[in-house]
Amino acid sequence: MSEMTEAEFWAALLPQEVSTPIYRLYYNDQGYPLFYSMEDLPGKYIDIDHTTYINPPTHARVINNQLVITHRPSVVKLRPDEIGTPCHPSDVSIVVSEHEPNIKWSLR
Repeated sequence: MSEMTEAEFWAALLPQEVSTPIYRLYYNDQGYPLFYSMEDLPGKYIDIDHTTYINPPTHARVINNQLVITHRPSVVKLRPDEIGTPCHPSDVSIVVSEHEPNIKWSLR
């Protein structure tokens, strides 16, 4: 093992250059997020900030290389109605013929 020179000793004490981490959002062809990473991986990605990286939005897409927050899908509720899909009286997930006992359900 070789000894350290005086120049190498003083160079080791100098502040070293630290690279700034790069945060990335990888996404598919439709712009839907796949995963967040700090690694340089194959695939489409955009650079994002640290805040977005640690707290990613649940409803977002990449459009024109920009992260766009989308609205949550509206809540769909069923309600009994005079017109609608006839369902079994005790189970809304079972669709029955209109000629059988039923409750009709429509979207609200």
